[in-house]
Amino acid sequence: MDFKDYYAALGVSESASPEDIKKAYRKLARKYHPDVSKEEGADEKFKDVGEAYEVLKDPEKRAEYDQLRRYGARRDGSFEPPPGWQSASGFGGGGYTEADARQFSDFFEEIFGGGGHGHARGFSRGGFGATGRTGGFNQNMRIRGEDVHARLALFLEEVFHGCEKQVSFTVHEPDEHGRLMPRQKTLKVKIPAGMREGQHLRLKGQGSPGSGGGEAGDLLLEIELAPHPTFAVEGRDVLVTVPVTPWEAALGASITVPTVGSRVNVKVPKGSSSGRKLRLKGKGFPGKHPGDQIVVLQIVMPEQHAPDAEKLYRQLAEAEKSFNPRSRLHV
Repeated sequence: MDFKDYYAALGVSESASPEDIKKAYRKLARKYHPDVSKEEGADEKFKDVGEAYEVLKDPEKRAEYDQLRRYGARRDGSFEPPPGWQSASGFGGGGYTEADARQFSDFFEEIFGGGGHGHARGFSRGGFGATGRTGGFNQNMRIRGEDVHARLALFLEEVFHGCEKQVSFTVHEPDEHGRLMPRQKTLKVKIPAGMREGQHLRLKGQGSPGSGGGEAGDLLLEIELAPHPTFAVEGRDVLVTVPVTPWEAALGASITVPTVGSRVNVKVPKGSSSGRKLRLKGKGFPGKHPGDQIVVLQIVMPEQHAPDAEKLYRQLAEAEKSFNPRSRLHV
């Protein structure tokens, strides 16, 4: 059985007021009325709109539907009511919209049809404030609150060293009518050192509250890493491109390179070419198996040479004239 999204059918949000729902219904009912509309599929749409309004216009039915919408719909759109489900507001005939209730969907009949499908009955409604009526979820049924997913953008230095951030996100909790309403929640969260892009931090019990004594869901924070002007990240390794002069590359040198939050001295091997990579063990992301920092050498030339330097370069060209850096290109 497919789940029916009544809010989508009327084109309203979950938090829509009764007035908004009524207004949307009237507009769509006029649009798709079989006596008026020539649009293909208008009959089906008219029926869907009437069915949706039949449920959402009634606070009790709407509250029950919201419960089912939260816990019953599957990712593939299919639906099975919870074991023992019985509506507290089952239809006994009459009071419908202009749509013919006999043509409502199997979903409607299963949820609000008042029996006839062989399900166990007689549970007491509870968990969302109502008492003493028949139908809905068992008051002893503990339902865990939904997990909340959120993203948190951080700078490299923050995830590298760890930090504390204030995060705001939305949870859903039932109001006095049992309708799930959004509420903004703010927490201070400690980010452990060494977290990386795409990793999740689970904060147990910080998601939406449960019902019937069920535990709250969790907050799942996905870490996003802001681009850094100096460093790049590959797995647990940190990469940095470091310019060197031609003579440092040719003769070898000891240079200072940045790491995340500090500086270290690195020995450039004699005869290094541009693109050569030097590995600084353990200078990458911290953790049980810390990453490395990879220093990529980039040979740069002065914008202008002194006359003596040009003379030396000519002498160098003569001394190294047998060297062809393009020999692999056969030129």
